[in-house]
Amino acid sequence: MSATTQGKAPFDIFVIGGGINGTGIARDAVGRGFSVMLAEKEDLASGTSSAATKLVHGGLRYLEHYEFRLVAESLAEREVLWRAAPHIIWPLRFVLPHHKGLRPAFVLRSGLFLYDHLGGRNLLPPTKTLDLRKDAAGGPLKEEFKLGFEYSDCWVMDARLVALTAKDAAERGAEIRTRTKVVSARREGGSWQIVLEAAGSGERETVSAKVLVNAAGPWVDAVIVDALGRNGAHNVRLVKGSHIVVRRLYDHDRCYIFQNADNRIIFAIPYEGEFTLIGTTDQDYAGDPGAVAISPEEQDYLCGAASEYFKHPVRREDIVWSYSGVRPLFDDGASAAQEATRDYVIKLEGDAMNGALVNVFGGKLTTFRRLAESVMEKIEDVTGKRGGAWTRDAKLPGGEFEPTAFEAEVAKLRRDYPGLPAPLLRRLTRFYGTRARRLLGQAQALGELGDHFGADLYAREVDYLVAEEWARTADDVLWRRSKLGLRVSAEDQARLADYLAAKA
Repeated sequence: MSATTQGKAPFDIFVIGGGINGTGIARDAVGRGFSVMLAEKEDLASGTSSAATKLVHGGLRYLEHYEFRLVAESLAEREVLWRAAPHIIWPLRFVLPHHKGLRPAFVLRSGLFLYDHLGGRNLLPPTKTLDLRKDAAGGPLKEEFKLGFEYSDCWVMDARLVALTAKDAAERGAEIRTRTKVVSARREGGSWQIVLEAAGSGERETVSAKVLVNAAGPWVDAVIVDALGRNGAHNVRLVKGSHIVVRRLYDHDRCYIFQNADNRIIFAIPYEGEFTLIGTTDQDYAGDPGAVAISPEEQDYLCGAASEYFKHPVRREDIVWSYSGVRPLFDDGASAAQEATRDYVIKLEGDAMNGALVNVFGGKLTTFRRLAESVMEKIEDVTGKRGGAWTRDAKLPGGEFEPTAFEAEVAKLRRDYPGLPAPLLRRLTRFYGTRARRLLGQAQALGELGDHFGADLYAREVDYLVAEEWARTADDVLWRRSKLGLRVSAEDQARLADYLAAKA
C-alpha cells in the first residue's frame, strides 16, 4: 500500500540514517531554521554508533599517521561535548605503560606533549609521568612495567548520545522516523521524491525535500546503489571493530591504553561498575554490516593483548559479553585497516534548483558536531539560506548543569526523592541528567515505579523511553538506551519484551 503526503510542503532537508552523524546533522539543521525529516531503517544508533569504544578522544594513535587536523579538531571537541552533556560524558584518565620492546619513551612523551597542546584543554588535567612501581595503576600490571604516562580523554554513553541528539532535534521541530526505510529517492521537478516504507506494516508514503543527506554510515554506498539507483558505488572501506567485556579486572577508576607488537593499541576501561571493557580490533569487513559479530580469532587477539600486560591473564572463558561494529572509513587506499583515515569526507552534488545531494563518508563520535557544521555550511551555500552555527554552546537534553557539577545533581535528586534508593537515583542522573525528574514524576517509593524487570529497571523508566526516546523493543531498552542487559536475566528480558509488545 502506498500513499503520497498530500498538502504538505517539501522539507528543506531529508536525512537518511539515525546514527550520530545523521542525528547531529538533523539537530544542527533544524536549529538553523530548516525544516527537517530523518529516517532510520532500524532503531537509533543500531549500527556503528552503539558499537564504539565509547570515547570522546583526540585519537592519540592518529598522530602516527599525521592526522593532525583530525586530532586537533577532536581534542578541541572533548570539552565542548562534555559541557553539552555532562550526564553522559565525563573525564577519564588513561594510563599508557612504556613497553621496552615497542615505542621508545621519548616518542610517547613527544606524542603526549602534542596531545596536551594541539587542542583546547581548559578543564581536563594534563599528562603526567607515573612510577608504576609505586602508583596504584601499576598494581594490576606485570612487574616489568615500571614507567607509565597518564593523560586525559572522556567517556561517552554512545547510543544515549545519539538518542539525546535526536531528541533535541525533535524538540526543535525535526520529524524523526525510526524503523522507516528509504526505498527510493529520485529527483523530480527540482526536488527529491523519497519513498518510505514502515517496518512491520510495509506501508509506504512519499515525501519531498529540497536537499537529501545520505548519512547511512556503513550503508552509505548501499543507499547510493539501492535507493538512488546508481551502480558501482565504492566510497567507504568497511572495517570491523570488536570488543569484549569481562568481570572487573582492577579496583581503581583509570583506563589503560596498551601498545601491541603489531603497532595497534587496545584499551582496558572500567565499564558499568562491575566490568572491564577491552577493545578494539581492526579488520577489513566484506559482509552485511547488520550481521557483524566477533570471531574466535578476535577474542583470542584481545585476550592475548590484555594478557601481555595484566598479571592475571584474560581468557576466552572470562568473556561475559562482546559486541562488534563496522566503521565506514573513507577509502583512501591505505594498505592496512588500522592505517585508513578516521577523518570524514563530505561530497555535495547538484544545486538547490535541481535537488542537492550530500553524501557523508566516515566520521567518529567525537567529531559529529563539527561534521554536522561542515555539512550545513555546504547546504547553506547551495540553498542561500543561512541560519548560522549554534551548537557549540548548546546543551543536550538533561545536560543543563556545569560539567563539574554531576555530584551536586545527584545530591539534588536524592534530596527530592528520599524514598528511592541512592544507587538508582545516581544511575538515573547519569542517564537522564536534569530530566530524571520528568521520568520519576511524583513517585517516592519503588512500588510507585511499576513492574520490575530486573536490576534497577522499572516500568516507569521503560514507559519514559518509549514515549520520549523512540524505544520499541527489549534490545532498544537494554542494550542501546542502557547497558542493563548485562544485569538482567533472560527471564526478565522476556518479560520486558512481552510488556513492550503489549504496549505497541
